[in-house]
Amino acid sequence: MKIEVWSDFVCPFCYIGKTRLEQALDRFPHQNDVELEFKSFELDPNAQEYNGKSIHEALASKYGMSVEEAKRANEGVGKQAADVGLTFNFDNMKPTNTFDAHRLAKFAKEQGKEKEATNKLLYAYFTESKNLSDEDTLADIAEDTGLNRETALEVIRDKNAYANDVRIDENLAQQYGVQGVPFFIINQKYAISGAQPLETFMNALEKVWEEEHPKPIFEDLSGDGANDAFCADGSCAVPEKDDQ
Repeated sequence: MKIEVWSDFVCPFCYIGKTRLEQALDRFPHQNDVELEFKSFELDPNAQEYNGKSIHEALASKYGMSVEEAKRANEGVGKQAADVGLTFNFDNMKPTNTFDAHRLAKFAKEQGKEKEATNKLLYAYFTESKNLSDEDTLADIAEDTGLNRETALEVIRDKNAYANDVRIDENLAQQYGVQGVPFFIINQKYAISGAQPLETFMNALEKVWEEEHPKPIFEDLSGDGANDAFCADGSCAVPEKDDQ
């Protein structure tokens, strides 16, 4: 089973939805047969790099609300994050452009470190309040992921490096009609939109597995004598002799 996940590193519901999916996978008996692949999606491709404005101020400006209203909204999201074991430090978050972070994630994927880099980028932004458009910050995350720091810096500074990989993901999302994230596609056949409850992910995993691995159903034509003429569990039934 393959699950493709479109998300952005500054999307709170992406982090929450990803975590709920992973919790569902932890309970899924066939989890070792599931492949996760992360796809790039920028909530705002034209977003500025961090300019000192808080996430509360940025949200208030975007949606035409007061800063206090934005804080209350963020508190609600923070409670949802806490319910799945995540800590969101909204007061110190640094809203920024994520294109370089996505390019770094593609470099990490090439090195077999996609999952680790994705986790560390999300944690760095939401919990550690790191600036994901800062070169040194991204290099630190790359090094902490197990990537070569100098090579990662070269990738970060070269704006063309892995840019096409990011655009391919985003163009594919457009073709699929994806308008928001997180967005999950299972086996190129089933879709889940948004940070759905844990039960939704569990039910989806079970449904897809059963439909993709149907159990054969046979009509039993064995007859009445079947129970005393077969072997099982290391032994064989001994038919009783007919009376003479």
